Amino acid sequence: MKPDYLQSSKSSLKASMDYHLRCSLCKEASSKECRDLFLATAFSLRDQMTEKILETERRYQQAKAKRVYYLSMEFLIGRLLGDALHNLGLIDVCRNVLADAGIDIEEVQEQENDAGLGNGGLGRLAACFLDSMATLSIAGFGYGIHYEYGLFKQEIDNGYQKEKPDNWLAEFNPWEIKRTDEKCIVPIYGRIEHFQDRAGDYNPMWLDWKVIMGIPFDTPVVGYGGKTVNWLRLYGAGSSTDFDIQIFNEGDYFRAVEQKVASETITKMLYPLDTLKSGKELRLVQEYFLVACSLRDIVRRYLKDHENFDRFPHAVAIQMNDTHPSLAVAELMRLLVDEYALPWDHAWELTQKTLAYTNHTILSEALEKWPVSLLEQVIPRHLQIIYEINARFLQKVTYLHPGNVDLLRRMSLIEEGENKQVRMAHLAMVGSHSINGVSALHTDILKKNNFADFHAMWPDRFVNITNGITQRRWLLKANPQLAQLISKTIGDAWITDLSQLKRLEPYADEPAFQKEFRKIKLANKERLGGTISRTAWITVNPESLFDVHVKRIHEYKRQLLKVMHIIYEYLRIIRGEKKHTVARTFIFAGKAAPGYWVAKQMIKLIHNVGQVINSDKRVQDALKIVFLPDYRVSLAEKIIPAADLSEQISMAGTEASGTGNMKFMLNGALTAGTLDGANVEMLEEVGAENIFIFGLKAEEIAEMERKSSYRPTEYYHRHPEIRLVIDAFRDNVFSPSEPGLFQWIYHRFMNEEDYYFHLPDFISYIRVQEKIEKEYRNTASWTKKAILNIARSGKFSSDRAVSEYAGLIWNTESVKEG
Repeated sequence: MKPDYLQSSKSSLKASMDYHLRCSLCKEASSKECRDLFLATAFSLRDQMTEKILETERRYQQAKAKRVYYLSMEFLIGRLLGDALHNLGLIDVCRNVLADAGIDIEEVQEQENDAGLGNGGLGRLAACFLDSMATLSIAGFGYGIHYEYGLFKQEIDNGYQKEKPDNWLAEFNPWEIKRTDEKCIVPIYGRIEHFQDRAGDYNPMWLDWKVIMGIPFDTPVVGYGGKTVNWLRLYGAGSSTDFDIQIFNEGDYFRAVEQKVASETITKMLYPLDTLKSGKELRLVQEYFLVACSLRDIVRRYLKDHENFDRFPHAVAIQMNDTHPSLAVAELMRLLVDEYALPWDHAWELTQKTLAYTNHTILSEALEKWPVSLLEQVIPRHLQIIYEINARFLQKVTYLHPGNVDLLRRMSLIEEGENKQVRMAHLAMVGSHSINGVSALHTDILKKNNFADFHAMWPDRFVNITNGITQRRWLLKANPQLAQLISKTIGDAWITDLSQLKRLEPYADEPAFQKEFRKIKLANKERLGGTISRTAWITVNPESLFDVHVKRIHEYKRQLLKVMHIIYEYLRIIRGEKKHTVARTFIFAGKAAPGYWVAKQMIKLIHNVGQVINSDKRVQDALKIVFLPDYRVSLAEKIIPAADLSEQISMAGTEASGTGNMKFMLNGALTAGTLDGANVEMLEEVGAENIFIFGLKAEEIAEMERKSSYRPTEYYHRHPEIRLVIDAFRDNVFSPSEPGLFQWIYHRFMNEEDYYFHLPDFISYIRVQEKIEKEYRNTASWTKKAILNIARSGKFSSDRAVSEYAGLIWNTESVKEG
């Protein structure tokens, strides 16, 4: 019999909240402080989830379930209260409990900080996958780093991004459970001594290493329906002892404290600035710390039920989320060979059969390379192992392709040169049994371009699994009114089977359904309008077309192309060349990496263009530009349901997949996009008439790059539309009080430095935007297209993606109750 506080009735939830107000917070049960009520609610839900964790574990043990461990440097989980309430089926119960006290549930949810555990799509994908694994009852668990500070809080000062510390853990986090009894030891630094064992074989010894303690913090991950609760384990760094006793006894108290603090600094911050040597070293230490803690814990769990490693790949699957955890290859080999004395060949077979690698990018900046000298300093034993892996691998390449020195150079794990580097993506591929891209186009590019040599050698290792999003977070929670309309119309099976949305198609041109849909969209736009007014101090018209470009600020995502379109529209209107027919609100959000000058200039440009246009009475009813600061999951949950148009305009061949595009589609926004990433598959699903595609294809851009045939100045001289916009940068139209501020953009184009092909796509882009305005004026037609986008978004569920991983890569199945 469960205790009363684990029941789901209104009275039992109220009783549990009252209990935690008194006994956990030492507050009166009558407290109406929103922070108190948030904590009391979270503690009450955690009671339920921790009980379910134990039940889930018993079920996995009984079934001898194969366990999946998802290693990622990022888990962008956002706020958890709303997620937990929806997945446990308690959202209405909790709303009523709080309403009885005169409290709005949204006010309580606002008390929770967004977890500072990620930056963008990579981390949000990992969070969606955890939700799907729990919902599908797969024994899947996340491993990451317990960052004390997130990326940064973004503030805007005179249009410039300013970075402030994101101390998201400054206030107590009620979800996590600290597991000091399961902390682990991580050796680092030191030196290698070369010895022989009794048989005369080489036996290297890693000596004089320092010790870091990995301290685990577990966060429950509840699946929809509350039947399965998995966990996300995050490791924080601590020193092995309070002080180095020898240093302390020598009287150098401050150096002893310094050493302790240095250990704990390792997990202080997400993405330390790696333009400096110290930042680069810290980043490497973080990546090693993640895999060292994770693998030691995975091996510990495995050995509780097994006497040897023979069944390791049958019981364990490890997925490396992008290149960051690729040191798992070397660390698993080190554990098996050094600590458990397995022969190299047996250890290598186990390693390859256990590990799998997801690649998320073709951009060279994200395909990490670490200097050999730095690896030798930080993890010398791992560098030895990498060299041994490389030597044996190149022997196989030589056997298959004798005399092909250039192929050896291309495939080697070591990039030769004045400063040798280890190619971490190569290490991940060589050490894995599966390599997957995250959209059909991305995987095709990997096979044909970036990893063509590896694909030729191991064609069966390469698979595609298109990314997905969890509809529980991005529709059920983020857009509750739309979710209710859908459930009222076709039932609620879509919550766990997104393909059910197909049943909405017959309602796409039904007037009553369209009217309800438009009413909900307007309410979401009014809600976002309130957020815009409070945070950006701009009043927007909710009847206008909300044209949204929100994502990480990066040149390849082409915020500049969107701004160029806005400038073109503005200049044509004030010159009398166009009479505006559709009012537009252009909404931007996103963070620029602190050391990325061009990206930070983009933010300044957006603000300057906005300042000029928003203050020009000639276009006050036609155009508004908004930049919402500090883009994060909770802000995305407000923006996405309100969007009419989603801008997915990266240069074709640069975006691996994109998941923001899927979230907008699911919420009834139409897409303006290039044939890049998952846009290609969205086009296939929704139909050409329900999406706005423009621009060059990836193969056309690749051909122009191969022939070096692109000359921006030719486009400038050929097209007056382009000259109109580019000259505005030269002529300080948007920096009248800061002459020359944006002339660098003009000079880039004139110096043939348009690396992301803005100009070849610009004419096509403004033509598709003209088509968008024409379509938007036909309300019924636009609404139909929006509803069809929702109805045909079923493929893009993370449930589908995780099911494919389970079948194609992990070889595991659901372990459900009963």
